[in-house]
Amino acid sequence: MSVARLERHQIVIYLGALVTGAAVGLTVPAAAPWAELGIYPFLAALLYATFLQVPFTAIARALRDLRFLSATLVLNFVLVPAVVAALTLWLPLSRAVLLGVLLTLLTPCIDYVIVFTGLAGGAAPRLVAASPLLMLIQIIALPLLLFAFLGPGLVDIVEVGPFLEAFLVLIVGPLLLAGLTEIVAARHRAGRQVTAAMHAAMVPLMALTLFVVVASQIPAVGDQLGQIAAVIPIYAAFLLVMAGVGLATARVFRLDPPTGRALIFSGATRNSLVVLPLALALPAPYAITAAVVVTQTLVELLGMVIYVRAVPRLLPQR
Repeated sequence: MSVARLERHQIVIYLGALVTGAAVGLTVPAAAPWAELGIYPFLAALLYATFLQVPFTAIARALRDLRFLSATLVLNFVLVPAVVAALTLWLPLSRAVLLGVLLTLLTPCIDYVIVFTGLAGGAAPRLVAASPLLMLIQIIALPLLLFAFLGPGLVDIVEVGPFLEAFLVLIVGPLLLAGLTEIVAARHRAGRQVTAAMHAAMVPLMALTLFVVVASQIPAVGDQLGQIAAVIPIYAAFLLVMAGVGLATARVFRLDPPTGRALIFSGATRNSLVVLPLALALPAPYAITAAVVVTQTLVELLGMVIYVRAVPRLLPQR
C-alpha cells in the first residue's frame, strides 16, 4: 500500500490495531509480557520518525515562541490540576485507584501527542520543542501535586527513575538521532533515503505501537474491570472538558489555529505510557493502580481518534 493510501486510511488502521491488540491480549494472555517489551522500542522509533519530519530550524523557531510555551505551561500545570480536582475530589475512590488517576491526568504527554497533533493539522514542531521542558517540569511537579491531593503518605513511594529513563529513551535519544540524520541527509543520499523510509513507516509504526500497548495491558484491565469501571467516566469527562479549556486558553493567548490545535492536544493527552512503570513498581496494596493507568491509555486512544476529527473543526484555518 502506498504512503498516500496509508495516510488516507490511517484512522481505520489505528482502530484496527486497537481491536486486534485487544483480541490478542484477551485470547492469548501469555503474549502480554512479550508485547510489553515492544512498547518503548516502537514508541522510540515512532518519535524518531516524527522528529525527522520536523526540521531543527523549525524547532529552534518554536523554542523562541514564548507565548505558546507560556500557554502550554499554564494549561498543563495550573488549569489541568484544577480540572482534575473538580473531577475527582468529590468521588469515593480508594487511594490506590485515585493514585492511578492522578499519575496519568497530572502528567502531560510527551510522545504520541506529537503524532496526533500532526494528524489534526496542528503545529507539531512547537510540541517537539516543548516536550523536554514539559518532561522536566512534570518530574518536579508530580510529587508536589501528589502531596497536595493525597498528603505526604504516598509521595515517597513514587520514584523519579522511570521518568528519567523515559526522558532519555523517548525524547533525548530519538531527537539526537533525528538531528544526526538531518545533518547526514544534507550531504549524502543515504540520509535522505532514511528520512523517506521513516516517513513511509509513520502509519505502520503508530499502528504497531497501539497494538503492543493494548495487547500487553488489556489482560490486567479485564481482570479488574469491575473495580476500575468508575474511572472510565472520569477519563472521558477529562477529554471532553479539556477540549473546551484548551480552546479557551488558545483564545486567551491569541494563538493561530495550528498552534491552538497543538495546545488543545497538549492539554488533553496524558503521559500514561511513561508513568506506567511507576505504577507497576508500587507495593502490593497498590496493585490496581497500574490497571487504572492502562484504562486511561485505552480511553485516550479512542478519544484521540475523535480529537483528530473534531479539533480542526473547533479551530478551523482562517
